[in-house]
Amino acid sequence: MPETTNSTLLEIILNSSFEAILAINNAGIVTVFNPAAERITGLKAADVLGKPVTQTIPSSCLLRVLKTGLSELHQMLQFGDITVISDRFPVIINKEIVGAVAILRDVTKIKKLNQEIVDLKEKRAWLEAILYATNDAITVVDEKGNGMLINPAYMKITGLTEADVIDKPASVAVTGGESMHLKVLQTRQPVRGVRLKMGPMKKEVVVNVAPVIMEGKLRGSVGVIQDISEIMQLSEELANARKLIRHLQAKYTFDDIIGSSEQIKAAIAQAKHASDTPATVLLRGESGTGKELFAHAIHNVSNRSRRPFVRVNCMAIVQSLLESELFGYEEGAFTGAGRGGKKGYFEEADGGTIFLDEIGDMDLALQAKLLRVLQEKEIIRVGGTNPIAINVRVIAATNANLEQRIREGTFREDLYYRLNVVPVFIPPLRGRKNDIPILAAYLCEKTAQEYKRKVPELSPAVIDMFMTYDWPGNIRELENVVGRSIINLNSNEEIILPKHIPSLPGTAKPQWPADSNKLREPEVEPPPNQTLSKLLDSTEKGILQKTLQRTKGNKTEAAKQLGIAVRSLYYKLEKHGLQ
Repeated sequence: MPETTNSTLLEIILNSSFEAILAINNAGIVTVFNPAAERITGLKAADVLGKPVTQTIPSSCLLRVLKTGLSELHQMLQFGDITVISDRFPVIINKEIVGAVAILRDVTKIKKLNQEIVDLKEKRAWLEAILYATNDAITVVDEKGNGMLINPAYMKITGLTEADVIDKPASVAVTGGESMHLKVLQTRQPVRGVRLKMGPMKKEVVVNVAPVIMEGKLRGSVGVIQDISEIMQLSEELANARKLIRHLQAKYTFDDIIGSSEQIKAAIAQAKHASDTPATVLLRGESGTGKELFAHAIHNVSNRSRRPFVRVNCMAIVQSLLESELFGYEEGAFTGAGRGGKKGYFEEADGGTIFLDEIGDMDLALQAKLLRVLQEKEIIRVGGTNPIAINVRVIAATNANLEQRIREGTFREDLYYRLNVVPVFIPPLRGRKNDIPILAAYLCEKTAQEYKRKVPELSPAVIDMFMTYDWPGNIRELENVVGRSIINLNSNEEIILPKHIPSLPGTAKPQWPADSNKLREPEVEPPPNQTLSKLLDSTEKGILQKTLQRTKGNKTEAAKQLGIAVRSLYYKLEKHGLQ
């Protein structure tokens, strides 16, 4: 094997070095330029060796080292896209500077990696800021299902700390239900809207969990947890509010039932008598006669007035659902039955009154169950077996002919006798026509206030029309007609005339002369030096005096005859000093 000389060994080392080596002699001529230097600088050794360094590589700064004899370490240089770190030092032999050497290390990749690390740190900082800012709890587990990351919202909602969760199986956080992290890791499919209980406080939450897949490989899963305890509390408060609204519906008293006819007085007397007893009341009357007002009034003067008043329209609820609404249901009683079951209207009315409107339209199967409630004073929830004692006063109402329905087999006779303990018959409007003027005036004032309009007066001709009409829709129809008439008034009109009244079947509006809107000459010569205002006031005062004489001071009757509201009459009497 041939002997390797020192020069040959040095050449091998220089050529093998990954770091660029550049050397000059004491004259500044390049004496060493290895392949690594060629790669970094992009220059060829043949173009550099033997030439002054100032001509070939002026940025090397080796001449400065040669002159000063001082080393320069960790200096950064740029050769195109390549970034290098340069260490420069003098070559000293026998205390004499004979040259200088520069060692260049390519740090382009290191610089890029450093930038990537900086970017990653910045992104991590952003991610942590987002995780810490959100109100949604976030949890991340690795592919084995062990906790990797949680945010403060997670700790606040669940009551767990990082020590409880990090590097621990995901199942340790779940105290009610199955860990969705583990399910997602098994199936690689996301899950949404799953209700669980988590943490030592068994907090009710809804979780959404999705797999984390990177480059086709499952690396873990991330979960977002939402606290629903507040939503559940709000739902409960809403249910209580709805219940309270039902309880507060008993807002009418006997003072709200308008009329002075013997027929309505008899009905009110019957109802007041019924109020003094706990007996079941059956309100009979046509649609629109005011049966619900009577139910409210009976409850409000009874000894149950401070207890719940629950109204149920038996025809407005689908018959298949009416049983569960009346008697409630147990959890799992049917598809869609809520957790914990639900109270029915009878339980909500306990201690108070339940008003069963349109009782004649209840189906036979449910009639049998209602009969049992009336007999036994207890209910059984749908899907349940345990009877629940109740203390409820029942007021029922119907516009149906129950006796005929018994004959037809659509209404149980035994239930009829249970309901018909205290019957109250409410007369139709056509049977108490003397009440029409005062009712119309009351409805006129009430409706005008609702519409935010000035309260108009009803002309005598309109009252005559109302008195000749049979009102098949009763008070409800009268209210509708009065409301439509007010809408038909122009802004400058204060009196409802026949032209404002919508068409009533079987009645004819008076035919007004074609020139009725024109001013007519007065039939009597007015006194001299009297203004129109004074003449009108004088005429109005005379009419009021004569009407009061005719009614023997009865102001309500006077207002009725004049076709004006009682309130308007009092205003006019005060205006003319007739109080």
